Amino acid sequence: MRKFSVRDLTIAAMTAALYTVMGYFANIFGLNFLVFQCRFAEALTVLPFLFPAAAPGLVAGCFLTNLLSPFGPLDWLFGTLATAIAGVLTMKMPRWYLAALPPILVNALILSPMWAWTEVGAVNSAFWTACGWNALTFIPAEALVCYALGTPLLKLLPRISVLRPALRRTAQTPSI
Repeated sequence: MRKFSVRDLTIAAMTAALYTVMGYFANIFGLNFLVFQCRFAEALTVLPFLFPAAAPGLVAGCFLTNLLSPFGPLDWLFGTLATAIAGVLTMKMPRWYLAALPPILVNALILSPMWAWTEVGAVNSAFWTACGWNALTFIPAEALVCYALGTPLLKLLPRISVLRPALRRTAQTPSI
């Protein structure tokens, strides 16, 4: 395991700040915690594919954004946990076009039941119906943000010469 350098800390801090600002801005328009959640900051969840140091920043930014959540401590814990798991899995993706899958799938698997629990309060048929509905509305919105906004980041960021030294080795010359 390598040390966390000043460059890594800077990338993590910049990612956290950008995620938080984007999250708070989207919250002004009520986009963060709706049934059809369209959190534009989630586009940044593909960054650990290029910059593994971005993963802790995503977790911090997600936590700070989730402080606004109407789901309270449940979202602070499980929403942030989902982002942490997705960040680790995104780092391990072998190809750029797979980088958006972990945030979509992990968030759907963790957040849909959490939202259903807060809506229903018990595990019964209404819970499973709410869970299915939440997943049905969440997955397309998350896929839209991650693929339409996040994937272009995977193509553009390696072209910025200042960022190249921070890229993970397998992402130095992406075949995008």
